[in-house]
Amino acid sequence: MNFAPIDIFVFVSYIAIIITVALFVSRKKKGEEQTTRDYFLAGNTLPWWAIGTSLIAANISAEQLIGMTGNGFTMGLAIATYELMAAATLIIVGKYFLPIFLEKKIYSMPNFLEMRYDGKVRSSLAILWLVLYVFVNVTSILYLGGVCLEEVFQIKLEYAIIGIAVFSAIYTVAGGLKAIAYTDFIQVTFLVIGGLLTTTIALNKLTDGQGFFTGLQFLYENNPQKFKMIFNETSQFYSSLPGVFGVFGLMWIVNLNYWGFNQYISQRALAAKNLKEAQNGVILAGFLKLLMPLIVVIPGIVAFALLKDNTSISFDASTQDKVYPWLLNQFLTDGVKGLIFAALVAAIVGSLSSKTNSIATIFAMDVYRPFFGKNDSEQKIVLVGRISIVVSLIIGIIFAPFIRNFSGGFQFIQEFTGFFSPGIFVIFLFGLFWKRATAKGALYVAIATLPISLVLYFFFGDGTMSVANLPFLYRMGISFAFLSSIMFMFGNKTENDPKAIYFGKDLFKTGTIFNIGAAIIILVLIVVYYTFW
Repeated sequence: MNFAPIDIFVFVSYIAIIITVALFVSRKKKGEEQTTRDYFLAGNTLPWWAIGTSLIAANISAEQLIGMTGNGFTMGLAIATYELMAAATLIIVGKYFLPIFLEKKIYSMPNFLEMRYDGKVRSSLAILWLVLYVFVNVTSILYLGGVCLEEVFQIKLEYAIIGIAVFSAIYTVAGGLKAIAYTDFIQVTFLVIGGLLTTTIALNKLTDGQGFFTGLQFLYENNPQKFKMIFNETSQFYSSLPGVFGVFGLMWIVNLNYWGFNQYISQRALAAKNLKEAQNGVILAGFLKLLMPLIVVIPGIVAFALLKDNTSISFDASTQDKVYPWLLNQFLTDGVKGLIFAALVAAIVGSLSSKTNSIATIFAMDVYRPFFGKNDSEQKIVLVGRISIVVSLIIGIIFAPFIRNFSGGFQFIQEFTGFFSPGIFVIFLFGLFWKRATAKGALYVAIATLPISLVLYFFFGDGTMSVANLPFLYRMGISFAFLSSIMFMFGNKTENDPKAIYFGKDLFKTGTIFNIGAAIIILVLIVVYYTFW
């Protein structure tokens, strides 16, 4: 795809804005040193709007733009369940999880585990997260981002990967979380405008220029099979979204773990000015999640409508990742190409920066400081965090191309993170709300998580020894049940654990804005699922 001068101008302007804002917000007064709380938690100064947009920037990357658009083509609107149920999950996180975390004034999720359990649990989970974030998240973001830029804009994969890493490092290493959060506001603005513009252009193409809403109505009326939200057992997509129980029951394991106990997500809320700002930011993120299906799913359904009678071009489950690049190559005009390119890079870099900053936080605060740097200055710890960002990006650059050997980057992420999610969820959930949970039980759960998940995968999943093929969410549910029984088995029988969490009377009280926002989100979800059941 060739760029016109206007496209180059738009993209260069985007780069300049991001770097300028990052340097501006991270500047220090003469003689002022950057502390660990400044660098890793933005000095606890983040307002609600920065928290909300930064949550979305951390979440949305190339795997959503490419993967969900492709799923929209094959599965239809049902794949939007991941976005819609996330909005409901954020309400629970804001009301019941954040008050505890902010009251404890923690830096990180491993930090909380030491407060609630002990140093062994903290260290084991910290190392686990570092391995996952570096070798799964960072590498997959770099790979999928590079593939996207290679497919759409004909940039060689290796150059695209290096370019993404360098751009992320320029402002992430220097500015810390504050620079990331404020630039995330710009990144999400580009993402939303660029995404909605892509959807509008596609819908206009479908209806010969009759506009966004007319296009949506036409799309729904002529492709009703793509607007079914719940699959039954006869559907070919049942294994991906297994019916009512899978969507409204088992998906809570995935969502609550991801949005509630995930370092690169929770870190934004931990950096809030206060609990009210954090909760309002979470509600903003919930509203943005309601908007995401229009950006990442509807374009895939439009592609299906355009191609369903075209025998010369077709996509299936094995080629669905090519749907998004196909759409962009079909409809982008001069000027628009630069904006969409900026939106793509914004999604990729925003998510990547979030991961590397969290890697820096966990490594510096939960691995280096307790074991090697107990007497080090604040500035030395910050320097260690900066170095760890650079190292994680170098590792990502080296290993990202090897993801070609797996069955796609999205599957790579799901398979590896899904092995550990139930265990992490059990450790945090019981630690927060069961006063008899013990450090021994948490440690045994951490040890057992991978073996149980692997057994379920090989015997009841896609493994070579499979005797039955259970949907992915069902396997996670079984793993959750086994691990919960371990936690109960090693819990105190007659008395509460000395490190149990006790709640104040008004701890879970929420403000008017949060309550109204939560009510609106729930109402929208009811309407959507009732309409497209």
